[in-house]
Amino acid sequence: MSGRIAIATEDELSEAVAVRIVQVAAPGLIVASTFRRDGFGYLRKSMERFCGMAPHLPVLLLTDLDKSDCAPSLIRTWLGPRSKPREFLFRVAVRETEAWLLADHDAMAKLFGRRDPKLPEDPDALSDPKAALIRLARKAPRSMRTEIAPEPGAAASQGLGYNAVLCRFVREHWDPVRAAVRSNSLRRALDCVARFAARASRSGE
Repeated sequence: MSGRIAIATEDELSEAVAVRIVQVAAPGLIVASTFRRDGFGYLRKSMERFCGMAPHLPVLLLTDLDKSDCAPSLIRTWLGPRSKPREFLFRVAVRETEAWLLADHDAMAKLFGRRDPKLPEDPDALSDPKAALIRLARKAPRSMRTEIAPEPGAAASQGLGYNAVLCRFVREHWDPVRAAVRSNSLRRALDCVARFAARASRSGE
């Protein structure tokens, strides 16, 4: 098994998070390719492609649970009758990738410039983590508030700098190991990637 992996995600922020998870959980792996479009539709339509690719170039797919009942049910629905290769790492953020960011209280407090920004203790239990993050941003200093939160009355669901600011935050400050203490779905994702990397290392010996 080579020390390479491909990453498939819904959007720019999820991609940054997936890359960071690989860097932390499996520092010996190289992200060789990335696949993303806006939303989960592209990922679901590409299941056949990813399953076929995985034995040759392992794939880490990260999607949001959103309104689905649970991660195992979403995975079964997307896979359909296909068998999932061991090299296809299918992980689901509960309920959105933003929950994993909120789980790192130390980094979030620094991002928002507040000692106690009332961060959730169980972000996986939030019904709308993105909305919770934006509510926190509205109480942050103006420079951060205007980047992350949309203008009052705007049709957009987020500020113009939302992805740029949060992707930089993920790359430079977010600690997935620290965040995993408050997010079971993130902890399982880290463990999955670490176990895969260990298997790949043993097979290459």
